[in-house]
Amino acid sequence: MAEASAVLVMAYGTPRSLDEVEPYYTDIRRGRPPPPELLDELVGRYRAIGGHSPLFEITEAQRQGLESRLGDIPTWLGQKHAAPSIPDAVTSMAAAGIEDAVGIVLAPHYSSMSIGDYAARARTAAEETGGRPIVEVIRSWHLAPGYIRWLAERVHEAVASLPAEARTRATVIFTAHSLPARILSQGDPYPEQLAQTAEAVARKARLDNWMIGWQSAGRTAEPWIGPDVLDVMDDAHSAGATGIVICPCGFVADHLEILYDVDIECSARAEKLGVPFARTRAPNDDPVFLDVLATVVRRALGEGGAEPER
Repeated sequence: MAEASAVLVMAYGTPRSLDEVEPYYTDIRRGRPPPPELLDELVGRYRAIGGHSPLFEITEAQRQGLESRLGDIPTWLGQKHAAPSIPDAVTSMAAAGIEDAVGIVLAPHYSSMSIGDYAARARTAAEETGGRPIVEVIRSWHLAPGYIRWLAERVHEAVASLPAEARTRATVIFTAHSLPARILSQGDPYPEQLAQTAEAVARKARLDNWMIGWQSAGRTAEPWIGPDVLDVMDDAHSAGATGIVICPCGFVADHLEILYDVDIECSARAEKLGVPFARTRAPNDDPVFLDVLATVVRRALGEGGAEPER
């Protein structure tokens, strides 16, 4: 790969209004409209967080923050399930004369169903624009030293927010988005990478009590990776946890999976258990976090491109 001259920032996307929830959900389901009961449930979740997810605004702030740190390297945003789409971004890059680019997905852990899929979408889009730009996607950045430091500081912050008596045996639960369990038989590194992040943060933060849970499993018939975070909370309480902190280290922005699944569902479970509860704040457009992303991207740019997607 020639020296990259641009960066493609990729993210999941979100509906920007309740009216966009149905087409968004349909796109996730690969063009199949959701059954009315599933649509009503999802709309209800968005209503519960105020009718709007801030994800797009945060994602765009992350892109802008990254671009401001990269000097004269332009960035484009491409989203998986909302506009601007990944094909939109790649087409715009090609029109601007970009030949080679580095891609970074705003998710730290690699899975063939997540980062691998983003890379495939960028590659397919480039094929439709004459084979350019060639986008080399950073496979993962789950152990970036700055990210581990940032998370450890947020863990300390969250534990400190608990009542004093709850801190003595507080348990930190590290979470990421569950995926279909079939990836386990395919040797997918996703679960291992979450475990590596959790272990690195626990070591940095000097945690005695920590666990791993999976959240936000899809509403499909096939099994998804577990244990579910709510079950892990029950286990932590049974083991004597005096407080519970959720560190959703697989996510980098406030959105439905944080604002509903953690802030509402996990908080309600903690209340039911009678255990003080907190979560680490999301990276969003925190300047130190953006410095971390810039370091990851600069390393890829400086090496003549990221590790090729395979």
